[in-house]
Amino acid sequence: MPQPGQALVRLREHLHQTRLLGSISSALYYDQNTVMPPAGADWRGQQLSLLASQLHERQSSETYAGLVAAAEAEVDHYAPASTRRNLQLLRQELERQRSLDPQLVARLAAAQSRGNAVWQEARRSNDFAVFAPALEELLQLRREQAAQLTPIEPAGRSPWEILAQPFEPDVSKDRLQELFTPLSEGIPPLLERVRASSPAAAAIPEELQETLCAELLESWGYDPSRCQRSRSAHPFSCTLGPADYRITSRVVPDQPFSAFLATAHEWGHSLYEQGLPRGDDHYFPWPLGEATSMGVHESQSLFWECRVARSQAFASRWHGRFSGALGSDPWGGSQSFWRGLNPMRPGLIRVEADELTYCLHIVLRFELELALVEQGLPVSELPELWNRRMGELLGIRPERDAEGCLQDIHWAEGLFGYFPSYALGHLISAQLAESMERELGPIESVVGAAEESRLQHWLSENVWPLGRSVNGEELVAQVTGAPLSASPFLRYLSGKVDRLLETS
Repeated sequence: MPQPGQALVRLREHLHQTRLLGSISSALYYDQNTVMPPAGADWRGQQLSLLASQLHERQSSETYAGLVAAAEAEVDHYAPASTRRNLQLLRQELERQRSLDPQLVARLAAAQSRGNAVWQEARRSNDFAVFAPALEELLQLRREQAAQLTPIEPAGRSPWEILAQPFEPDVSKDRLQELFTPLSEGIPPLLERVRASSPAAAAIPEELQETLCAELLESWGYDPSRCQRSRSAHPFSCTLGPADYRITSRVVPDQPFSAFLATAHEWGHSLYEQGLPRGDDHYFPWPLGEATSMGVHESQSLFWECRVARSQAFASRWHGRFSGALGSDPWGGSQSFWRGLNPMRPGLIRVEADELTYCLHIVLRFELELALVEQGLPVSELPELWNRRMGELLGIRPERDAEGCLQDIHWAEGLFGYFPSYALGHLISAQLAESMERELGPIESVVGAAEESRLQHWLSENVWPLGRSVNGEELVAQVTGAPLSASPFLRYLSGKVDRLLETS
């Protein structure tokens, strides 16, 4: 590879310093959600606001713009495609940052921190009214952000679509409706088939859940010199540095598999982060070393949670570990244990949802986000509309807002446009899995042989290296040879329902 010119070297140094600041912000966020005492929220908000202002300044200043322009002038059409793509992505983000008022950036950061703290209080006390003013503020600030970005966005892109771009580049409402409609039509009949099933329940002590989570991570390559798992109110994964990967989980009363499956899910995120192309010139500062999209990110976490940890073969292998640790077998065999990992019945909580109902949870949130951001839905009406649509989509209604519109952290941080990536992750995971199986054979067979490393290797060869060289739909087309579709996911669900019913 040709040696970079001086302009590229100077640009890389600037990006490196920016990334350091960003990682400090991520470290404070991780602390806020794991060990920070509640009384620290106000000061933490000031800290995050200051860092957000400094980051915005570094990403929008005349100095930085000059560095990007100098690098662009230094690079010709003979330069590596990766260099030209990095500069294209940097230019795109520079224009976004320069369109934003620095005061708005600082206000947003403070409102996000405040929203996070207030949401936790409102969720604990089951009092939506406590959270409503913070949500109103975040909505208003995000609408202002979308308005400031409108002049540099493609013509016709709506406010919600503008806010969704950082999560899912090039996403549109129409394309999401095209992908989600088959789910809304195809999942309810499958759900009706399994609605009466009632897998055996078992109580697993909290300490034992923690031990089993640690054993799972160890079996999947967890390196304690680079990784850390903690507890938080909402499971998440974050990367604090090129050798510092964090995940969190939580133990939920009456949900004995929650922590175990959340650990599998978040470790899938972390594996993707650890496998992104961050060596050589793509090391931490450059855009190509970042995730393709949140939909692709979710496809990786859902693959490990659903295609592996919820698989029949995995249940056969791990049933003995669970029953041995308990000193009894409340499931009465591995098949019933597998059904316990796959309850397949409507539930109120998204992060506890089974594979059948999960995407309906996302359809609900997608509809409500559009109503809040673009269609004038008053915040005060959100709980009732949430409960009504929950009844229409899943046949159940929350009795408490903590189990309804207060259950997710995303709106408390102003992350409007994020939720559809979760459903896209299911679709992408299923389509990638079909391609994987054409090369490796059935995933169930690979898992049954305790050869998950082969699955990880396939992903590390075919998916993780692409980084931001493509968007989510382009990645799917490149890896699978076909455009993204809901069909592979619906085929997978139908086959799984058939097998679950055979063993019931």
